Amino acid sequence: MTSGSSRERHVILAAAVFALVLVILDQVTKVLVLRNIELHDRVTVIPGFFDLTHVTNKGAAWGMFHNFPWIPFGISIAAFVLLIVFLRKLSAGWPERCFALLMVMSGIAGNCSDRLWHGAVIDFLRFHWRNVAEWPSFNVADSAICCGVTLFVISSFFRPENKSEVKRDDAGDAEKPA
Repeated sequence: MTSGSSRERHVILAAAVFALVLVILDQVTKVLVLRNIELHDRVTVIPGFFDLTHVTNKGAAWGMFHNFPWIPFGISIAAFVLLIVFLRKLSAGWPERCFALLMVMSGIAGNCSDRLWHGAVIDFLRFHWRNVAEWPSFNVADSAICCGVTLFVISSFFRPENKSEVKRDDAGDAEKPA
């Protein structure tokens, strides 16, 4: 994907639409939780494994900075702006990296909107093992961030730093970078 090319514009547009869908999905699911599940209540979906719940988190992951909610908000806004500024550089011409970064941005947008409108992030997906071992509750935005980071890391392991580093042989087939 060459910088400024028609292909790059199409990939960025597709990734942006996907990110927008994720933000909408995140916000719709949170509205449904707010309207249908009382704070701290649980609805069992798969007994002993998965519940819908309604909890809030003023801090960051696992409640870090709970007493300083402006810190995760400020870090999120800074990360969002930096991702916009460096999107082309970070994606390095690879479409999946563009999607990954915009997934992260969608998660940031979803959680920041919660902080602005509700004073805390709304979490509602709870996985546990028979109520003994429990993963902290999370939401669609958190999932988008985790999946985006995972996709970016996987791409980084299997792709060269920059797509322009992929050399072509005489037949036009891609070779491994030197």
